[in-house]
This record gives sequence, C-alpha cells and structure tokens, in this order.
Amino acid sequence: MKKIIVTGGLGFIGSNLIELLLKKNYYVINLDKVTYSSNLYNTRTFNNNKKYQFIKCDINSKKIEQIFNKYKPIGIFNLAAETHVDRSIDSPKSFIDSNIIGVYNILEIFRKFSKKYKKTKLIHISTDEVFGDILTGRSDENYPYKPSSPYAASKASSDHLVSSYVRTYNIPAIVTNCSNNYGPKQHPEKLIPKLIYNIFTNKPLPIYGNGSNSREWIYVKDHCEALIKIFEKGKIGNFYNIGSNKNQTNLEICERLINVAKKNKILGNGVKIKFVKDRPGHDIRYALNSSKLKKELKWTPKTNLSEGIKKTFQWYFKNKKYYKSISKRDIIKRLGIK
Repeated sequence: MKKIIVTGGLGFIGSNLIELLLKKNYYVINLDKVTYSSNLYNTRTFNNNKKYQFIKCDINSKKIEQIFNKYKPIGIFNLAAETHVDRSIDSPKSFIDSNIIGVYNILEIFRKFSKKYKKTKLIHISTDEVFGDILTGRSDENYPYKPSSPYAASKASSDHLVSSYVRTYNIPAIVTNCSNNYGPKQHPEKLIPKLIYNIFTNKPLPIYGNGSNSREWIYVKDHCEALIKIFEKGKIGNFYNIGSNKNQTNLEICERLINVAKKNKILGNGVKIKFVKDRPGHDIRYALNSSKLKKELKWTPKTNLSEGIKKTFQWYFKNKKYYKSISKRDIIKRLGIK
C-alpha cells in the first residue's frame, strides 16, 4: 500500500487532507507535535482506520529521519506550521522555530532520503500571504514576495528554502500557495469559526478596522483535492497557486454568517457586528491567480462560497463539542494588538 506522511495532521487542513487521502486508499502517517492548535477531535472519525497511524513528533526532531526510513513514504505533505498572524505579532520566535528551522530539518532529512528512494515527493504547503498586499489584480507564481507579518515572512522564508534545495540538491519538491481556507475543524482563532462561536454564544461579532480587508476564500476540501492532484501530477520544482478567484471582505463574510444564522433561527439579540482595533500591519487585500493550476492540471474548485459557508456553519452546529475541546482562553482572547 502506498504510504503518505502528513505533518501537522491534527490541524485544520492536515486533518481534512488525511480524511481525503484515506478515501483514496493511501496509508497515512500523521506527524504532529500536539500544540494548542492541534486537536484530536479532528481525527476522531478515522482514528481506528487500519490505514492510519498517528505519531507525536516535532518537525525539528531527529526522529523524522527514522520515521522516513521506516515507512518509506512516496509522498510527504508538510502542513506543520504556526499559522496565526495575530499570534506571530506577539510571539514571533515560535514561527521562526517551526516555519523556518523545522522546514530546514525536514529538507536536510528529505535530501538524504530522496537519494535512496527516487519515487518520493515533498509537497510544501504555503500561503498567499507571502505576496503581501495585492491592491489590484491577482498575484501569479512569478509575483515578488513582500510579506507583511512575522508569520508571512516565516512562510516566505520556508518557500525560498524549499526552492533552493530543489535547485541546489535536485530534491523532488513542489511548493503550493493557497488562499484563505475555511470549513470544518478550523481553530476558532480564525475569522469564520470565531464568528460562528460568537453566534452560538450570543456575543458580538468582532471585525477588525472597518471590515473592508478583502480575502480570497476557498473551501478546505477543494484545497485538499488540489494538493493531491499536485502531488500526483504536478511538475517537480514548480510553485502552484491554489485559489477560488472569489474575494469577500471580512464584513461581507460576517453578514453571510448572520444570514445563515437567521435562516437557522439561532440568532440572539447579543449578536451584533462590533468593529474593533485593527491588527498592526494588516494587509488590505490578498488575491491569487490560479490559472496555472487550472490549465496544467485541470483543477477547479467545486464549492461556491454560499454552499461552503452553509456546510461550515452546519458542521459547527452539529459539532458543538469541538469548541469544548479547545481552551476557552484560546477562543476568546485577543492577540496581536501591540
């Protein structure tokens, strides 16, 4: 059976990716160091699957080499990362440790591993935030990097590291840059699950600044489908943007969720939009040009925003225990206001 390693598989995108890989009959080894954003609730539906194994492991650990050599994976999806911009403003060091030094450790181990096992591939998952503000148009794969936050800078650094190892050491690796994900299992430090939590608990809905910051939104399962297609058919050494080509402001997203809550008749009197102090260095707009992926690999997202928001809302409604599995402090405390 073909084996795949997913790092950061207790997280949001990682756990959704594992679920899809298992359906496609891959054997998946999940490596996760179990931080505040890791959640065993995310893997509960496949924990007992005979094709799934979880190993507690930091990507900075030398243990990675033993795991690679033991399981001999045909693919490694690197999703292990610190991802919350606000948290990176308060505590940038953990982002340097995971997103740069951790990736360096994986690359050094993978460099040796790939010499012995020629059919393996490394897919490094990154973000559209590396491009910084895109005030007009859309950034393609050749667009210059201009990260604004410590988080985005750490991801940009990791992308450059992977690219340099492809050129210098000829490792079989691909980098993907994706737009804002949403969907089931996302930690409520992020916009959509936080707003849904506040709707459920009849609290105001905090929106940074005036709510005009624009993001390109993609349903997580569409992102995961793209990742697998890139792994199976993408060109080694290439970068691929993954996006929906659909932008919404934070305020528009908030209004969509309010409308879904109204239709489900669960909107309390305390649920009102509340504009709060903006994040330092907050990018105004992200927007990707994903035409390369669509043209070369014939991928297009399947889930439109209206459908995806409804699915997401319903998942959290049916899985209210998910919120109870997370520290309340990590849900409600505001970070990144220095």
